[in-house]
This record gives sequence, C-alpha cells and structure tokens, in this order.
Amino acid sequence: AALTQCLEETYGNPSSTHKLGQAAKAALTTARAQVAALLCCPSDAILFVSGGTESINYVLKGMLASHPEQRHIITSAVEHVAVSATCAFLAETHGFEITTIPVDELGRVSVADVVAAVRPNTCLITIMHANNEVGTIQPIGAVAAAARAQHATLLQDDTRGLSPLLIHSDASQSIGKIPVHVDALAVDFLTVAGHKLYAPKGVGALYIRPGTRPLQTLMHGAGHENGLRAGTENIPYAVALGTACALAQASLDSNP
Repeated sequence: AALTQCLEETYGNPSSTHKLGQAAKAALTTARAQVAALLCCPSDAILFVSGGTESINYVLKGMLASHPEQRHIITSAVEHVAVSATCAFLAETHGFEITTIPVDELGRVSVADVVAAVRPNTCLITIMHANNEVGTIQPIGAVAAAARAQHATLLQDDTRGLSPLLIHSDASQSIGKIPVHVDALAVDFLTVAGHKLYAPKGVGALYIRPGTRPLQTLMHGAGHENGLRAGTENIPYAVALGTACALAQASLDSNP
C-alpha cells in the first residue's frame, strides 16, 4: 500500500523546490528515519542503494581510495557471493590480500582466529551477521572489539601512519528478525537488503558510521545521497523500505 500510494501521489523529484518535489523530499526523509530507527542510528548515517550487493560493493571497493596503503581484508568462509566475489576482484585486479577465516560445525567464526589474522595493514573485516543458509549468528560485537584492540596494539610499533581498522557486516538476513543495533555490534558499515524484510527487490541501504573516512562513490554525477550515490532517488522503493523497517520495528517491540 505504501509503494502504490507513493507511485500515485508522491512522484516529484526530491531535488526540486516545487510542491511535488518537496513532498517527495519529505517522504524520502521519513523513509530514511524509519530505516535509521530500526538500526538505532542517526538518519544521516543511512545511504539508500539498490540492494545488498551494491551496499557491499560500496564498502569493499571503497577501501581502494580510503586505505590505499592497507590492502588486506579479513572475511569468513561462509559469506554471500557478493562479498566473496568482490574480495576476489580486489585481489586479482588491485593486489589485495584476502584472509578467509574458517567456521566450526555450527558455521560460527572464532574470535581468536579473526584476531590472529589481523595485521598492521588490515583495512577491513567483513563478516555477515546471520548466515543466509543455516541462520548462524556471528559474534560481530566481540569480533569488532577484539580485532580493533589487536590492530591498535600493532599500530603502536608501526611508523607508516596507517589508519584504524574498519568493520563491516552484512545484516541482510538478521534485519527485522532480531534486534540489530549498530552500536552494540560496533560496526562502521552495515548492509541492509530490502527484499529480506518484505520491501521490493531492488532497494537496500548502507549504514555508514558518522565520522568514518569517506567512501569513494561508485557513480559520479550530482550530489544525491550526501554525494555518495549520484542519480535521482527511487522514492517509492525507499518509502517501501522505510515502511518495512517501521513494521519490523513494531513487530520486534511487541515480541521482545
């Protein structure tokens, strides 16, 4: 209903100053706030994208520009192909080293294994929150805390001026099913795929922790989405995602 109503009534360009444009802008602002509320983060930390795959690509390929001297990524053996294929691309085309952490019989990574893989030149850890095949929930908060502490210790003896370690988690499978609080997970980036919580296929979001080193845009043009994603926003799909997040929040609140 939210999608249909938006298609029929809120068809203006949110960058326009006329009445229809401003109505579209207001709808986009509300949708962004609804996504942010589900993740317990500020609205300006939410970037609307076309889905989980684009969100993941933004983060992983963003390391090319944000961490040019740090070309080591840690991931797990059970990631979605959007992560594994992008890591393979970075390794083959840009010389990144990828460390893949194995999982136990329950599909769970060991925090100790992740920490042992951290190097001074590690730029990113990307491990999904909940697995799309077996449902295993990974200890993202514990991984983030221990890995950051290890990385900070390693940088104390490094004179290259390297940047702090960043943490990304693909939460496509957990959003709307269990509470997902970005501060509790201690992530810098979080991926949301709309169709996993009853929004249409073709919409998603990326959480970017405020103050995080800017990512490089994948599409250049006008300054949409805080300059990170050029192109007029897909208002009906953003509204649908926002509505889905609001419904998910209501369900979680009534079934704690």
